[in-house]
Amino acid sequence: MHVSVLLQEVVEALQPRAGGIYIDGTVGAGGHAAAVLRASAPDGRLFGFDQDPQALELARQNLAQFGERVQLYHANFRQLAALARLHRIPPADGILLDLGVSSMQFDQAERGFSFQADGPLDMRMNPQAGPTAAELVNTLPEAELANLIYRYGEERHSRRIARAIINARPIHRTAQLAQVVAGAVRRKGKPGARKIHPATRTFQALRIAVNHELDVLEQVLPQALGLLKPKGRLAVISFHSLEDRIVKQFFRQEATDCICPPEQPVCTCEHKSIINIITKKPITPGLAEIEVNSRARSAKLRVVELKGE
Repeated sequence: MHVSVLLQEVVEALQPRAGGIYIDGTVGAGGHAAAVLRASAPDGRLFGFDQDPQALELARQNLAQFGERVQLYHANFRQLAALARLHRIPPADGILLDLGVSSMQFDQAERGFSFQADGPLDMRMNPQAGPTAAELVNTLPEAELANLIYRYGEERHSRRIARAIINARPIHRTAQLAQVVAGAVRRKGKPGARKIHPATRTFQALRIAVNHELDVLEQVLPQALGLLKPKGRLAVISFHSLEDRIVKQFFRQEATDCICPPEQPVCTCEHKSIINIITKKPITPGLAEIEVNSRARSAKLRVVELKGE
């Protein structure tokens, strides 16, 4: 059962209204979309995209009650601007990007996202496209694999883990990979501290690489701003520091008039601020939400508003 993270906070951030146009770039099971549609009744419209066909089918069922007010498409939001042209989507009053993996994907062992239950080492959000995690694990040279785990997992034991993976090849199951990583890493946590599984960062790194998550995020952010109406809002929920850093730096850049190096005495970039930052600090879940949904604990919501009259 997927629980939408920061649901009320997203609605407050996007400020849905009757007649408004909204885009959900990662519609998932439709939880955020349903809340926006209810708040924008009776005639607000929402266009939703998701690259996971299983999630999209579930969203169709959950959002059927809204009839023609909602339109859903199977697509990756990396092409958001082209998709908006293709489907003739008007300039939007609000856009939501909920990054990361849903509970539905984590909880299906056959999708290969989690080591909590054994399954094929897949990790593709779109099962119809691209190489699997198993293909990366079994074909990448040791140095490339170590760099991938270090860059996307921020794992300081990446070289040791990569060496262990190379020695254990072929690896085709999530449980097998988790066991190999755990054998290579012995974590020593402080007494009483919340310990994460030794394979957590490696699995994160492989998932990011398989789905090109950071590259896609860098591509979609400027496209999303370009689809907003004046005073329209963009809300982004991230779940780890790599995503949040990209969002934070992009928002800061687009809220600044000059982005020339500080040592440069005269501005030559001619860059102009186009957004106002609504959330000076990211919005995070409260204790009550984390108790209900522990996976929400790392979520961060950042919101900006396009300048204009």
